[in-house]
Amino acid sequence: MKVILLEDVKSLGKKGQIVNVSDGYARNMILPKKLGVEATPKNLNDLKLQKANAEKVAQENLEAAQAFAKDLETKEIILTLKVGEGGRTFGSVSSKEISEAAKTQLGLDIDKKKLQLPNPIRNLGVTQVPVKLHPKVTGSLKVWIKEA
Repeated sequence: MKVILLEDVKSLGKKGQIVNVSDGYARNMILPKKLGVEATPKNLNDLKLQKANAEKVAQENLEAAQAFAKDLETKEIILTLKVGEGGRTFGSVSSKEISEAAKTQLGLDIDKKKLQLPNPIRNLGVTQVPVKLHPKVTGSLKVWIKEA
C-alpha cells in the first residue's frame, strides 16, 4: 500500500514523502497513529498543492530578506564607549547592545542571535556588522563607536 507520510517516521521516511509499506503495517500502525494517509489521487493532489504553496512562501521570505538587507546597508547606529588615557576603551560593545540600539535608534527589531559578531567591539570608529537575515541572505549594519 502506498502511504503519504504526515510526519517523520524513523526508518521509513520524512514528512511529505510517498512510501510503499505492507497493508498490515499501514492499517495497524501508520493510519491509526495519524502518521500518514493513503496515497489516493485526491491526497496526492493535495500534497502537490501544499508543496507548491510552501515553495511560494519560501520564495516570498527570501525576497523579503533580500529587500531588508538592501535597506539595512544604508542604515547606521551610533554607540558610545568610555575611553581612558591613550585611547584605550573601557569595556566593549556586544551584539545585545547593538540589537537594543537598532531598536531604539532605527525602530528595527533585529534579534541579537542574527548579528554575527565574532568578538565584542573594543575599538572606536566604524565597524560593519554582518546580520544573518535568511539562510541565503546576509546583510550588513554600520555601527559607529564614539567616545563618551
